[in-house]
Amino acid sequence: KQPLAPAVKFVLATMLINSIGFGIIIPSFPQLLMSLGHTDISHATAIGGSLSLIYALFQFVFGPVVGNLSDRFGRRPVLLLSLGAFALDFVAMAFAPTLAWLIVVRAIAVIFGAPNGPAQSVIADIAAPDDRSRLFGYISAAFGIGFVAGPALGGLLAEVSFRLPFYAAGALAVANTVYGIVALT
Repeated sequence: KQPLAPAVKFVLATMLINSIGFGIIIPSFPQLLMSLGHTDISHATAIGGSLSLIYALFQFVFGPVVGNLSDRFGRRPVLLLSLGAFALDFVAMAFAPTLAWLIVVRAIAVIFGAPNGPAQSVIADIAAPDDRSRLFGYISAAFGIGFVAGPALGGLLAEVSFRLPFYAAGALAVANTVYGIVALT
């Protein structure tokens, strides 16, 4: 077994960090919606459900578009653009002054922020056929670990401020984008 290539390490870090970033905001997202919408938890839940639906629909529509763009223009620029969009999304949510701002930011970010497809394509492009299943298993493990660790970390950060998990997710995404610029040279 050979050591992991820098691009593979980056893809694994990307999957881990993206799932942590997604999960880290879950505990405080209702509080953000209540604050911005000036509403109670039941209405905030309905708003959150609508935002989740918009996010899923946009991801369904634009995920393949981002994948096709990475086929046409290369994995690196599209993946870095997607990671940058995720970073801006989290930071913009941290600073969101209104509910309308939050909705627009989420919609725009999901159009550009579909890094999973291009990230997995990097693995498919560079992995030897005998290593693909192992590396895709690593991707699943990285995603799973991040999705468990993210909400736990987010709950701790939300004890300080309900916006702090958004800042933390943004900082992680920015660090991951910078790491991508270095790792995918």
